[in-house]
Amino acid sequence: MIQKIICFLISCILLSSCSQFGPDFMKAGRNDYNKVLAQTDDEETLLNLVRLRYADNPAFLKVNSVSTSFNWKEGFGLDGSIFESDAVGKNNIGIRGNTEYIEKPTISYSPLSGADFVKNVLTPIDHQVILLLARSGWSLERILRLTVNKINHIDNASEASGPTPTNSPDYAAFNQIAKDFRLLQKTSKITLGYQLDGNPGDLALLIKKDYITDADVEKFLSDLKINKKNNIIPITPNYFDASSNDNIQIESRSLAGILFFLSHGVSIPADDIKEGRVTVTKNESGENFDWQVVLDNLFTVHTSKKPPEQATIAVEYRGNWFYIKDNDMQSKYTLMLLNQIAALQSGQIEKAGPILTLPVSSN
Repeated sequence: MIQKIICFLISCILLSSCSQFGPDFMKAGRNDYNKVLAQTDDEETLLNLVRLRYADNPAFLKVNSVSTSFNWKEGFGLDGSIFESDAVGKNNIGIRGNTEYIEKPTISYSPLSGADFVKNVLTPIDHQVILLLARSGWSLERILRLTVNKINHIDNASEASGPTPTNSPDYAAFNQIAKDFRLLQKTSKITLGYQLDGNPGDLALLIKKDYITDADVEKFLSDLKINKKNNIIPITPNYFDASSNDNIQIESRSLAGILFFLSHGVSIPADDIKEGRVTVTKNESGENFDWQVVLDNLFTVHTSKKPPEQATIAVEYRGNWFYIKDNDMQSKYTLMLLNQIAALQSGQIEKAGPILTLPVSSN
């Protein structure tokens, strides 16, 4: 009977040792690395925003590759003495087992510098990126507020696309134009696309023919000081074009400009303001300017002395914690959009003709 039990135990051990752990390792490892990469990307972005607010240099560290190997070793041993008769002596059985798990990750980093830094960080956002983001579901209002310095004569706190200005910026008229853009787009009165004639491949705004005389559309064009009655209005990056009353001229920000702009949404501890560690913007009456009126419903970073609770992302810097609240959906969406823009800047954007093609004609 004892011999049968021993044989059964040995069979169970052998069968269990044949289990394949590879799929389980891949599932756990891939998901864990995925989470860490996403988390550290967000942390790097937030850290750079805080650095810029303090006039410290940002740093961009690119993860080139992640590779890892898994090793799983297991073994067992069995020894003892088995006697048929109790009179001879007692049965003596010993079972030994061991397992060993080894993971060897290799992560390759490279700092963003040289030509890549100029292309990715300092080059203004191409209008194609704006169209691509708008066609992928992002709010046109959010895109414009984030990526644009000026539309025609209307300024979007363009001074904030660099180091913190000492005087309060113009922003209210632009925020209203951005809202109008979104409203007209949501109601399908306007849409964006590429020109087919004129300057093929350049962007244009199409006013749907049924809405050419619509009151909201007419006010929108009047606010932009556009006199052209054509339902196709070219969009150009040339802000100094003399024919501005015929075009929508968009001066876009670079990724660096976007980062500077959003850095003004970082709340600064009172002690750092008092000690002059950050530039304080003043309004016309000489009082401290509240940058949240510019970034309202767009981006807010809070600060605390202790590690924050209920934070979706947090970094420690200069003895304080800076974080985005987990229930602050607008800031989370803006951070997501910022990361997508950064990814697009690092790649090659082809002119997406199939997205939308517009002939430059009123017929």
